[in-house]
Amino acid sequence: MEHFMRLFEGTFELIRSRKKIIEVRLNDEKRQKVKIGDTITFSKLPDCEERLRVKVLGLLHYYTFEQLYEDIPFSYFGCEGKSMEWMLEKTYEIYTKEQEEKYGALGIRIELIE
Repeated sequence: MEHFMRLFEGTFELIRSRKKIIEVRLNDEKRQKVKIGDTITFSKLPDCEERLRVKVLGLLHYYTFEQLYEDIPFSYFGCEGKSMEWMLEKTYEIYTKEQEEKYGALGIRIELIE
């Protein structure tokens, strides 16, 4: 199955350069449909004209983003050298704590498809 998601430019470029191998998302209804072996087409915001395709290699489920970040090296997110506070601050700019409590956090292990 193929899924479609959007990414901000910085994150898009980290995936393109293979520096980011885990994409972080809320484990909402849309993401609950993602399975290992599926593909995801990421479109770069704001115009969504540039795209990348990745294969889903793994799904990592956590109750909170902090638990996810405690368990996985920041380098897998393309964020080597960043602090836990920075990681959480950036995440909560996108998702609310209420959304996190309702759905939990999801790490999607990906591999760029040429």
